Amino acid sequence: MAHEVEQMLYVGETPWHGLGKRFIEAPTLDEAIIAAGLNWKVTTEPLFAGNGEKAPALLTRRDMDGSILGVVGPSYQPLQNDKAFEFFKPFIDNKEAAIECAGSLRLGKRVFVLAKINRDPIVVKGSDVVDKYILLSNSHDGTLAVRVGFTPIRVVCANTLAMAHDNTASKLIRVKHSGNVEMNLEKIRETMNVADAEFEATAEQYRLLASKEINSSDLEKYIKIVFATKKQLAEAEGNLEEVGAGSRIREQIINLFENGRGQNLAETKRTLFSAYNAVTEYVQYERGDDKQIRLDNTWFGQGMAINKKALEVAVTMATLKAA
Repeated sequence: MAHEVEQMLYVGETPWHGLGKRFIEAPTLDEAIIAAGLNWKVTTEPLFAGNGEKAPALLTRRDMDGSILGVVGPSYQPLQNDKAFEFFKPFIDNKEAAIECAGSLRLGKRVFVLAKINRDPIVVKGSDVVDKYILLSNSHDGTLAVRVGFTPIRVVCANTLAMAHDNTASKLIRVKHSGNVEMNLEKIRETMNVADAEFEATAEQYRLLASKEINSSDLEKYIKIVFATKKQLAEAEGNLEEVGAGSRIREQIINLFENGRGQNLAETKRTLFSAYNAVTEYVQYERGDDKQIRLDNTWFGQGMAINKKALEVAVTMATLKAA
């Protein structure tokens, strides 16, 4: 997958994935869609079997070069890239958010737009803060539904963190594969206010982790549980010696716990929050050999699942320590 990231833009300092065209300041929507390489349309056409019989499916193509994007259901209607960007227009016009990153993955099959929310960041403890973002993702090959979610990113190391809850605030944002995406100012403010409440609930869990120190033995246990399958945990019956990550992964995460990005902050050093961030840094910076694939995995794939589980396990351990 040498071309996992086809084209993208980012604003400000080089992000953790180190990919894309740099903007000093947030671009306009028109600038963003061009810089992200998303100024093209998706078309659909009937699909036929070898004997000429019409299949109950459609073929999606990119009009720019005619490349095939995928096969979808007969009722599928594409959400065009310009409509995906248009979703952010009321937020940007009212200075509630600004485009920070956007691009296409898998030769145009998957697209995303990341916007920074202009609200006060989450203060975990002292100088350890987390910024608030909205991430919209969509696929043109039928493999990913249109999704809009709130995403926290730790400032000191640009780690994308997991939300603490089921992200119910995102249910206020509806994006369909047909029709216009419009929101009035009242709805925008309501959405942002609920998002802030969701972020604050997440912040409370981050703060809980930052208040609980962790020793070497508990760190090893944490890593094993995070990377163990449900079957392994069930069969282990409390004996974690043979479950979870291999020795190489454990060594990498332990090293990141000691020496990783942001692990020198005195306020959160050697806590469950730093253990959690060691896992997220491993997923984003070191897991696998291709940083382009890591980007896709971190936001949409197995990396995202590991990140979510890492938070859940850390919170469980912190809760038990508090009991």
